[in-house]
Amino acid sequence: MEINCVHLIAKKRDGQELSANEIKTCIEAYAVGDVPDYQMSALAMAIVLNGMSLPETIELTRAMFHSGHQLEWTGSKPVVDKHSTGGIGDKISLTLAPLLASCDVRVPMISGRGLGPTGGTLDKLESIPCFRTNLSAEEIQSQVNSIGCVITGATGEIAPADRRLYALRNVTGTVKSIPLVTASILSKKLAAGLDALVLDVKFGSGAIMKNLEEATQLAESLVAVGGELGLRTHAILSDMSQTLGTAAGNANEVVEAIEVLQGRGPEDVVELTVELAFLLLRSVFQDAQDHFERSRLRRILTDGTAYQRFKEMVESQTGVHDFSCDSFMSGPMDQDLITIPVCTDRDGFLSQIDASQIGFAVNELGGGRMDLSGSIDFRVGVRQLKRIGDPVRQGDAIFSFTANKLVKGKSNREGVCGRLENAFLISPDSPMIPKLIRTVIDAGDRE
Repeated sequence: MEINCVHLIAKKRDGQELSANEIKTCIEAYAVGDVPDYQMSALAMAIVLNGMSLPETIELTRAMFHSGHQLEWTGSKPVVDKHSTGGIGDKISLTLAPLLASCDVRVPMISGRGLGPTGGTLDKLESIPCFRTNLSAEEIQSQVNSIGCVITGATGEIAPADRRLYALRNVTGTVKSIPLVTASILSKKLAAGLDALVLDVKFGSGAIMKNLEEATQLAESLVAVGGELGLRTHAILSDMSQTLGTAAGNANEVVEAIEVLQGRGPEDVVELTVELAFLLLRSVFQDAQDHFERSRLRRILTDGTAYQRFKEMVESQTGVHDFSCDSFMSGPMDQDLITIPVCTDRDGFLSQIDASQIGFAVNELGGGRMDLSGSIDFRVGVRQLKRIGDPVRQGDAIFSFTANKLVKGKSNREGVCGRLENAFLISPDSPMIPKLIRTVIDAGDRE
């Protein structure tokens, strides 16, 4: 069917509402290449400037979801997933997927790569030698049915319109739009054939959404659209005023996730993992409050049960027969590296962190991409050694960062020191400590 894309651009430019058929026809044509990128980028910018109504956002999500194939599941075990809007040190997918797989649900976790300061789950996992993140639909379904979980990239068949549009938005300044973000996230999750989805919508200096109001608007949009399209959807608003856990950087975050699974990781990672799991299990099991109470989930997460499932997932996606954290970190992982502390010059209390600067520091060290074709040094990273509210004395290290001492020109260690020195504030008085989980947005289960 022919589509007059110029007419749609003009309508949205002038603040008018697009019909369901106009949206459907446009996305179908774009997915097969009949709408050029320059016209779609103009339409995306018009959406950024003038927004979309809830019905428009629902139809955009539906059209992008139907642009490809849907994974189909047999059997009685529920199929669930989680999505995070991204934050510095966010390694929750690595702990949540094996925890859920240990609780009688299946988890086909379709994840992405990092662009900008927040990092990406696939990049973290690829710090494990030989880890495969390009599984086919058949491999995804086979592994999920046998092990219970998979973390991989989207296949070419899943929401291809979103794949094209997301790449376009990254280079046209049209990423930050609640309707476009909503459609992008949910189209992929709907195509995965889920029964329930939980969203970790982050706000603060280390998140895309810098304030609670923006994050609430996005969470409400995601929950409303997901529910309208038949997906039981819940959202947590979580504070990213500082790193999640202590580690930022790909291999560092994998190691910290493993520490959580071995019962010795940071409490904030444990708390958020357990809360996300509880919401999902409550959504798909009527008796979840009795059989999957938070205390039981915490035990499964930290007593080695979930770690065994994580090992099975890694072994399946690497071909390694006996994965262990020690073997992962031995050998070249710790060679040619130097660790440098960043210290305070006064006494007081750590009162504020600009977490985005930690993410940018990781990128400057070589631990992130400036574009999709860039390479990554998985070993470099930053640790936040003090937390907001901690008392400090002159000379105490607030951060430490690990750099490749053999790379010259790529990693400006003095520049990273300066960036991290400007990323924290020491005050004479004890500050209010930010609450990690601010609220839960729940539209109720929908059939």
